[in-house]
Amino acid sequence: MIEFLNQNLQELFSYLLDPNKRLFIGYIVSAAVLALPVYWLMTKQKSVPGFFRFLVPKSIYLSQSAKQDYVLLVLNKLIKAALFPLVIVTMAPVALAVSSTLEWLFQTTSFFSATPMVVMITFTILLFVFDDFTRFLLHYWLHKIPMLWEFHKVHHSAKVLTPFTIYRSHPVENYLYACRMAITQGIVVGVCYFLFGPTLKMIDILGANLFVFAFNILGSNLRHSHIWLSFGDKVEGWLISPAQHQIHHSKHPSHYDVNLGTALAIWDRMANNLVKASSVKSLEVGLSESQADHSSLTNIYLEPFVRCYRRIVNRLTSTSV
Repeated sequence: MIEFLNQNLQELFSYLLDPNKRLFIGYIVSAAVLALPVYWLMTKQKSVPGFFRFLVPKSIYLSQSAKQDYVLLVLNKLIKAALFPLVIVTMAPVALAVSSTLEWLFQTTSFFSATPMVVMITFTILLFVFDDFTRFLLHYWLHKIPMLWEFHKVHHSAKVLTPFTIYRSHPVENYLYACRMAITQGIVVGVCYFLFGPTLKMIDILGANLFVFAFNILGSNLRHSHIWLSFGDKVEGWLISPAQHQIHHSKHPSHYDVNLGTALAIWDRMANNLVKASSVKSLEVGLSESQADHSSLTNIYLEPFVRCYRRIVNRLTSTSV
């Protein structure tokens, strides 16, 4: 048990050095750099200490909601390490199934002849776009399907936003996203294996997909923060800005289920639920008290199951009447 705890805690600290994690030190530094012009425009009396107070205010980072986020980061990591390997869908079987199915359908194992650069560009773009689309799709279902919304409420129950809020989620939601990632990557790898052969390589920066790295370096950690960074109306029609994601966390009923995308705004435009930062003048994040009680860690983990059970009982009761 001690070895298990030590190993997982070490992995958590390694997030700071892993460009595939939001808490990578490079992304944190880039978020601070992007926050600097926001501070400069908002504040009359400017100073280095004042900037750091603006960047990391005690009222937010020492709040009860933020403290829950820190604990959930650790607990969810341990739950994932202990349980997910037993039931998780993995990428390799999906990729093999997809490539085998395509070979059977087209009755060929021949591949397109393409230069290594064309293969890398195609593979990198497909990985990013399909991953972003399936993130949007699952996020859409988490909002629209009542049973799934009970679990996704945990994320939206944050009363303040910090970069750690990305890890404020229920293990059931984490499991769904882990399966989504395996299936998504498996499909893309299987298709590209069929098209180009086994030599697949993406364009990466420090081991992270080029486009994922760009997304994270352009302020991903400001998405869950108090710092209002908009990309402007034109860009926000294509890319989700940090401010747009903050709108997604708004308590206001007109903002429910908007800006569900991660990086690309095109999915929200197609679903007619894109809201640009320029249309919002004030913002309060969180859930109304009637939607759920996530005041304690026990409630965070157990209340979604209780509320789902009540939904099932109510439906069965109404059906039998």
